Amino acid sequence: MNRNELRKADINLMVVFETLMQERNVTRAAEKLFLGQPTISAALNRLRNLLDDPLFVRVGHRMEPTARAHEILRHLTPALDAMSTALSLTREFDPAVSTLTFRIGLSDDVEFSLLPAMMRALREEAPGIVLVVKHADYWNISDLLMSGEITVGVCLTRDLPANAKRKRLRNCQPRVVRADAAQTPMTLDEYCSRPHVVVSHVASVSSFADEWLEAIGRKRQVVMSIPRFTSLPALLAGTDLIANLSDYAAEAMSRMGLLKDEPLPFETPGLDLSMTWLSVMDSDPAERWLRERIEAFMGEQRDKP
Repeated sequence: MNRNELRKADINLMVVFETLMQERNVTRAAEKLFLGQPTISAALNRLRNLLDDPLFVRVGHRMEPTARAHEILRHLTPALDAMSTALSLTREFDPAVSTLTFRIGLSDDVEFSLLPAMMRALREEAPGIVLVVKHADYWNISDLLMSGEITVGVCLTRDLPANAKRKRLRNCQPRVVRADAAQTPMTLDEYCSRPHVVVSHVASVSSFADEWLEAIGRKRQVVMSIPRFTSLPALLAGTDLIANLSDYAAEAMSRMGLLKDEPLPFETPGLDLSMTWLSVMDSDPAERWLRERIEAFMGEQRDKP
């Protein structure tokens, strides 16, 4: 297709095609684009005629892309990214008068301990914006970004999409939390012998701590796995249970008088808390402002005197 033939192509059709490739389902694509299902079906028929390919073949309840559809997406994605970037350069962003809605992903410890200070500042700086927070962790952050459910995420990360960017905000040194008082710091023997609660969003009974202990020839006793760390104060109260938390979450709970925190009784490599976004959002003025505020309130420099 030469540039003159681009007049035949509706950019909205390309957005529908990209969404169908992500969702593999007409109903979910319609919901994501806030359109009716008949509109998406009609757009798919137009795409098939325009691109001279069935594009999707129904397999059960899913629509599996054809080889041609995969090839088209490979070329289309950077083109749509470039167009989005070009259009964003024409927009200005004034936080004082903006009424934009931002969708961000945060791990629950970040939401609990680092978000409140940022939110207080944003209420002063940008009182008209809306912040929608979705739970994010290193298991789902890539899917949330690629689906467009969030535009930026803050959590521990692993493998990311090729068009994603990552910026380290801080290195976290895990700490141990407990409800009972202690005159002296916990020893390694006590740490290994006491019952542990693991916070895991995937219902795992192990974590990084088990790998670190194995490296020094030790192991611990896990008796419970829970999906959210905010229930720890109630669970640990009146027991000898202990748990590991990121330093910023443990210290926040300690400041609030919910639990007592102290360093782990062995050396750990620490974990990097990162901010992640897709490269297409690099030049968007509003998103750039939001990332700057996230870094200011969730980065290491915030903890420095």
